[in-house]
Amino acid sequence: MSSHRITGLLQAWRHGDDEALAALTPLVHGELRLLARAFMRRERQAGSLQPTGLVHECYLRLLDARAVDWQDRRHFYALAARLMRRILIDLARSRGYAKRGGGVTHVAIEGDGPDAATPEPGRDLVALDDALRALAAVDERQSRIVEMRFFGGFSHDDIARALGISTKTVMRDWQLARSWLLDVLSADREAPVAR
Repeated sequence: MSSHRITGLLQAWRHGDDEALAALTPLVHGELRLLARAFMRRERQAGSLQPTGLVHECYLRLLDARAVDWQDRRHFYALAARLMRRILIDLARSRGYAKRGGGVTHVAIEGDGPDAATPEPGRDLVALDDALRALAAVDERQSRIVEMRFFGGFSHDDIARALGISTKTVMRDWQLARSWLLDVLSADREAPVAR
């Protein structure tokens, strides 16, 4: 599948060509399912939501993103990853999960290897989302890098291309953001829980 073909279809869809969306959907569906499966492995409490359901919900939200000035397929998948994250966070919040537990899957952001985002007690998805929002207020690019790396499974090189920055900048920002998030999440875990 050609990256240029996907980009062309995204651009055509943006300009009102509904046939482009129909042609785009089967081209990106497999990759979106892989992305959804990666999310679902981290979100054990998703209940009845399956990867296919997450992809379908993502499609529905992508319809609202028609006006996006699509740069390329990486930009599309980065937005899809952000939407999937939002869907799962909204699901967790709608279930009334407390910020510090309540059945929410615990996740780790330590490490650089493929197991860097495996579930680990001590961190939860809702608290991570809150911390990412706080990071975005401080440094939007670092927040996007964490989102793409942690939630989207993007490599440093893919993130660099998607954001139009160097791989070294991505690596530096990843380290800084990860350190910042660990500090915030650690401080948050040590804070007394109001009952």
